Amino acid sequence: MCGIVGYIGKKNCVPIIIEGLKRLEYRGYDSAGVGVIAGDDITVVKRKGKVTELQNAVTEQNVTGNVGIGHTRWATHGEPNEINAHPHYNQDRSLIVIHNGIIENYNSLKTGLKNIGYEFRSDTDTEVFAHLIDSFIRRGYDVSKSVRLALNEIDGTYGLAVMYAKEPDKIVVARQGSPLVMGIGDNENFIASDVSALIAYTKQIVYFEDGEIAEVYADHFVTKTIHDKEIEKIATEVNLTVDEIDKGGYDTFMMKEIMEQPDSCTNSMRGRLVFDEGTAKLGGLTDVVEKLLDCKRFLISACGTSWHAGLVGEYLFEHYLRIPTEVEYASEFRYRNPIIYPDDAVFFISQSGETADSLAALREAKRKGALCLGICNVVGSSIARESHAGVYTHAGPEIGVASTKAFTSQLIVLGLITLLLARRKSMSIAEGKEIVHAYQELPHKIAEILKLNKSIEEIAEQFKNANNFLYLGRGAHFPVALEGALKLKEISYIHAEGYPAAEMKHGPIALVDENMPVVFIAPKDSTYEKIVSNIEEIRARKGKVIAIATENDTEIDRLADHVIKIPNSARMTMPILTAIPLQLLAYHIAVKKGLNVDQPRNLAKSVTVE
Repeated sequence: MCGIVGYIGKKNCVPIIIEGLKRLEYRGYDSAGVGVIAGDDITVVKRKGKVTELQNAVTEQNVTGNVGIGHTRWATHGEPNEINAHPHYNQDRSLIVIHNGIIENYNSLKTGLKNIGYEFRSDTDTEVFAHLIDSFIRRGYDVSKSVRLALNEIDGTYGLAVMYAKEPDKIVVARQGSPLVMGIGDNENFIASDVSALIAYTKQIVYFEDGEIAEVYADHFVTKTIHDKEIEKIATEVNLTVDEIDKGGYDTFMMKEIMEQPDSCTNSMRGRLVFDEGTAKLGGLTDVVEKLLDCKRFLISACGTSWHAGLVGEYLFEHYLRIPTEVEYASEFRYRNPIIYPDDAVFFISQSGETADSLAALREAKRKGALCLGICNVVGSSIARESHAGVYTHAGPEIGVASTKAFTSQLIVLGLITLLLARRKSMSIAEGKEIVHAYQELPHKIAEILKLNKSIEEIAEQFKNANNFLYLGRGAHFPVALEGALKLKEISYIHAEGYPAAEMKHGPIALVDENMPVVFIAPKDSTYEKIVSNIEEIRARKGKVIAIATENDTEIDRLADHVIKIPNSARMTMPILTAIPLQLLAYHIAVKKGLNVDQPRNLAKSVTVE
C-alpha cells in the first residue's frame, strides 16, 4: 500500500509524477505529496486528501523541475494530514524521503536521534529515515552510502526513494518487503511502486529485490546489495497497455472489472483446457506435478478475498482429490509456529503477489521445507518469484480496491489445478470432459448473469438503507457467502456477515426481523432441500429473503422476496457464477448511498504492511 513515483530526466517531472500517483491512488488516498529539485533547493508540496488536491496545489504554485519524487499515502503512523504526508525532510530540508512500509524499531531510533539534537515535526516512522540518513551525511558520507548505512539500522519493511539537493543528479531507492520497480526510458528513468504508473512512458521495467539499493541517474543506474555488493539488473518488457488501466467508458473501475469477467475468465483458462483428455495443462506446475500427487496434505494461505477463494479451493481439493486441506490466514500463519512437513504443499494466493502477510508466510513455509506454490495475478511479483512453482491467474489489472475479477480468476485456477491432479488420480475421462465443457461455457454464462445488472440494481434500491445483512450458503457456497458479505462491508459500510446456512440457527437467527435482509446462495444441488428449510426459518421470522438460484428453479419463487436466477453449471464451476450477482448487489447498494466504490475509506489495494 501507498504509492511511490519518481522521475529523473530532461522533462518537467511534475505532470509525470502526478499522473503516476493517480494511477496508484488505489494503494492509498489519505494524503499526497511531491518533492522536486529546483536549482539548489528542494520544493515540497503536500496536501491532505486525494491526488487532485495535490495537483491543484502544484499547478497554483507553478512547481517545475527535472528530478522529483511523489507519494500517495495510506496512513499507518499518524493521522492523515499535511504534516504526516510524504515527503519527509531532514533538519535543513536539503534531503527528502518517501517510504512505503513500516519501521518496527522507529521508537528506539527516534529516541536516539532526539538525544543528538534532531527535532521531529510529524508522527510518522518515515521521518526517522530522513534524520537517520542525515546523521550519516553529517559524518561525511555521500547520500548513497548514508542511505545504505541507515538501512542497516532499520528493522521493518520499506520501498524507499531519497533525493538530496547537494547531489541533484540522482535518486536513491531501496526495497525490503515493499515492491519497487524502475522504468527505463531514453535518457530518462522512472521509479514506482507499481508498473501501472509507468506504462504510459516505458515498457522496459527493472524489478528490484529485497535488500537492494539503487542509484538512479537520467542515463543509467547502479544497483547494489545492502552490504555494498554490486548487482547486474536486467530489464523485462511488460505487455500492459494504458487502455487496460483506464475505466474504458465505465463510471468506475469496479464496474468495469465486474463487466470484464467474461474476458478475464477466458484469459485465466486460455491454452489450459485439454478437452480430448478431459484435463488441464498448467505449465507453471509441470516440474512439480509428481510431488503434488505424493503430498499427504495441502495448506492454503491467503488474506481477505483470496482467503475466501482458498476456502473454495479446500472444498475442491478434498472432494475431488481426497487430500486433506487446511486454509490459513496468512497474517496468523507464521506467528503460531505452524506444523509443516516436507511432504506438505502450501499454496499462497494473492492478487498482487506482494501481500506482506502472505509473503512472510511463504518464507516461513519454505524455511520449514514445504513445497510452496504461488497463485498470483501480477507477473514478476514477489510471491511469484519466490515460490517453487505456481500459476498466474491472468485476470488483467485490477484497480478497484474491492476485488472482483481477481476472485473469479482465482477460483478458475484452483479448479484447473484440481482438474489436472484429479485426472492423474481417479477422475474418469468422461467426468473430466464434462468439467472442461463447463469451463468452456463459463464466459457465456457469466455474460448472461451480467445482463441481470439492471434488475439487481432495482433490488439494491430497496435495501440501500439497511443496517445489517446476512449471507448464507452451504458447501463451497459458504465461502461465496463470506465473499458477498465482505464486498458489501468494504464498499457500502453496511455491517454484513457470512455464515454456513445451517449455522444460522445457532446464533445469527436472533438478529432476524422484518428489517433484516438475508441473502441465500441456493443453487439446485445436493444441499438444496436443506437451504429451502433455512429459508423457511427466515420467513417465519419475517426476514427479507434475497435468493441466488438456478434458472430452472420454480419452487424458490414462492419462498423468496427477490430471486436472482443464474445459469446452472458443474459443481466445480458453480461458485464462480454465484459470486457475480453478489458483486453487483454490493456495487449498486454502495453507489446508491453515494459512496466511492473504487476507493472505500480506510482500505488500500496492495497491503504491504503487517
